[in-house]
Amino acid sequence: MTSVADTAFMTRALELAKYAAEHGEVPVGAVIVHEGMIIAEGYNQPISSCDPTAHAEVVAMRRACATLNNYRLTGCELYVTIEPCTMCVGAMVHARIKRVIFGALEPRAGALQSQFQLMENSSYNHSIAWNGGVLAEQCAAMMADFFRQKRSIKK
Repeated sequence: MTSVADTAFMTRALELAKYAAEHGEVPVGAVIVHEGMIIAEGYNQPISSCDPTAHAEVVAMRRACATLNNYRLTGCELYVTIEPCTMCVGAMVHARIKRVIFGALEPRAGALQSQFQLMENSSYNHSIAWNGGVLAEQCAAMMADFFRQKRSIKK
């Protein structure tokens, strides 16, 4: 069940994803919430930063760690428009994220549900609660529109 807060935080993540798209980046946005308040935001920027790790989730986690002055994000929730990849889920485990809420599935590289179910692996020293599908249609449409436009420019 999606809460009003989940919808509001995902709406902000969608705004960040739109900003990424406007700057030529794949449209993914993320926010980190601690005690009901957004403490950090991020959007995809691997192209503009020349950093393959600058996914929205990682950018947001770096900022949240700076905000809390702690490399652990215990008690934090991460909202992201697209199902996280393996790298991002690994970083979330190391950061001790409490819960991940994502919008649309990522059928090619999703690491929570689509391709890999990393949180079903009991060998990790931390488990993350997660749920997907929050504003999934809007999140998927933004991604589809972005790549449709990219393909039409190439022609």
